[in-house]
Amino acid sequence: MAASNHTKGAFTFFILSGIPGLEAAHVWISLPFCAMYLVAMVGNRGLLYLVRAEEALHRPMYYFLSMLSLNDIVALNTVVPKMMTIFWFRLREIEFHACLVQMFFIHTCAAMESSVLMLMALDRFVAICHPLRYTSILTNAVIAKTGLAIFLRGAVLVLPFAFLVRRLSYCRTNVIAHTYCDHMAVVKIACSSSRPDAIYGLTLASILGGLDSLSISLSYVMILRAVVGLSSKDARSKAFGTCTAHVCAILITYTPAFFTFFTHRFGGRTIPHHTHIIMANLYLLTPPMLNPIVYGVKTKQVRDSVLKLFSPGKTVPQDDS
Repeated sequence: MAASNHTKGAFTFFILSGIPGLEAAHVWISLPFCAMYLVAMVGNRGLLYLVRAEEALHRPMYYFLSMLSLNDIVALNTVVPKMMTIFWFRLREIEFHACLVQMFFIHTCAAMESSVLMLMALDRFVAICHPLRYTSILTNAVIAKTGLAIFLRGAVLVLPFAFLVRRLSYCRTNVIAHTYCDHMAVVKIACSSSRPDAIYGLTLASILGGLDSLSISLSYVMILRAVVGLSSKDARSKAFGTCTAHVCAILITYTPAFFTFFTHRFGGRTIPHHTHIIMANLYLLTPPMLNPIVYGVKTKQVRDSVLKLFSPGKTVPQDDS
């Protein structure tokens, strides 16, 4: 369905088709997606509350974790409410400028997700390799400045997407084969040349993902060298244990991200389009849902804080994790 409401070859609104080819199953597909959204919202809001309420969690590691949770909440609320209106009520229209705003927040949050994981790797590096200087290096002021810096980096680098998309002409159709305004999904329906958009998108993803991945890799190489050099087996086990949750978060985030990115650009003829869309949605939903669970299970201080919250009369022994 393509509407005729357009001026000078530019439609004033787009139509989000949902998951192409699976329209009849939209209601059923929405059930697990909605459940993942609710679990993610409860988990991340709970983490934010714990970090704020529990003095034992007033440490750099948990401040960075709060950044991750806040970023995930923004990303989810940028996409999921509109997605549910498509699945449940078939309200598929989205105004052109609203689409640009959604696109900006989606890609800014994706950039920030990668950056926060990089900062968390640096946090583990300082904690393990320079434990005596940990609190003097990662002060509250430094954490606030780095948080602002990664937001500005993501926002400034993603902002050109909106201008690049706005300059394109949309004269063939205004139907976007997606559940949200993904940059490449919007670009693909343009009738004018989208080569600059594709080049900038690929370059930006390569630079951001490459630099963050390199920083994470170097941090863990240094961590591994430091841990292997410890004489005590218990000390090595404890040091590795403090990194377990972060490594899980990296795998949870980067695995679907890389799959979505490369298949969207290079696997268009071999992988069904509805698979692309489902994976893109899982990429947005899975990390926010699993991260609070992983940190709750793998991080002792978070577990102790949860037990203290639900068992206020019980004394929980505190230990560094």
